[in-house]
Amino acid sequence: MSRRPARAGHPRASAGAGDQVLTLPNLISFVRLLGVPLFLYLLLVPRADVAAIVVLAVGGTTDWVDGWIARRLGQVSRLGELLDPLADRLYILATLLAFTAREVVPWQFTVALLARELLLVGSLAVLRRHGYGPPPVHYVGKTATFLLLAAFPILLLAAAVPAAATAAGAIGWGLAWWGLVLYWVAGGMYVVQASRLVREARR
Repeated sequence: MSRRPARAGHPRASAGAGDQVLTLPNLISFVRLLGVPLFLYLLLVPRADVAAIVVLAVGGTTDWVDGWIARRLGQVSRLGELLDPLADRLYILATLLAFTAREVVPWQFTVALLARELLLVGSLAVLRRHGYGPPPVHYVGKTATFLLLAAFPILLLAAAVPAAATAAGAIGWGLAWWGLVLYWVAGGMYVVQASRLVREARR
């Protein structure tokens, strides 16, 4: 991505993105955001695992729905480009913390994912200091997010239903480990992209 630095505080959106707020894709993203505290409540307070699985599965499967509708209806917006990755990260972080508390996933897995998030936060801070907004989401990052959001409800199913533990655990951890690897690959790509932009800004 070669472009002049945007003004600080005004991240560049994708070409064709508008200033629309009240759109169907944005509504879906808002509903996904509301699902995060609902999921945490269901999993940690009443420990209603089946209901939590449903909320998590709906939140994960609708990850691509808002983007598809936005492109289909021509409702791509700057707000939507911010809400969609925000909802993805909140689901991943909330699920990790809740799963670690419930011992569904080991703390080492959580640390590995959180370390990648810290790397990305540091890269975004450097970009903003040089007048750039967040880089566009790469398909590798979207694939990693999809794998993780698909893995989490299956891992919870393995923990909540002993009869399904063997099959669900194998499928869930297969998706989770692939998601973790691609998550770091995408993080490395963002760092390389940020480094190029910083060098251009300094020149």
